[in-house]
Amino acid sequence: MKSRKAELLVGLFVVLTIAAGLILALKVANQSISSSADTYTLYAKFDNIGGLKARSAVKVGGVTVGRVDSITLDNEDFTPIVAMSISKEFQKFPETSSVAILTSGLLGEQYIGFQPGFAIDGIENLVDGNYIQDTKSALVLEDLIGQFLFGNND
Repeated sequence: MKSRKAELLVGLFVVLTIAAGLILALKVANQSISSSADTYTLYAKFDNIGGLKARSAVKVGGVTVGRVDSITLDNEDFTPIVAMSISKEFQKFPETSSVAILTSGLLGEQYIGFQPGFAIDGIENLVDGNYIQDTKSALVLEDLIGQFLFGNND
């Protein structure tokens, strides 16, 4: 009887450890178990997206306001188009806003840094389906090293 109780306690401990490890892994990867349906989609064209991936964070001043939904290529000029799902609680961004692909952390996780623009009379807010015009592509480390070593001014 004592052996059976000990086995049950060890089994329960193993299950709780696996669940805690899964939750920790999701937190470290900056993912969540559930997704919110209250979002709107914004688009941005970049020359180079570097290592940006779907589900990467979209942040304003370090606060996550959305996620990268998908990355596709434009059929006409073959530039990457990034679709971003932004939470509807953040829907007062003006059309003058800009986005940049930034890097954080030691492992070089890339995310989109959203910089809200200025709001004056006559400037509309971004709505579902709008393209953000002001974009800054990812910095490619290999290009920077090449420019430093070989003095290329490309």
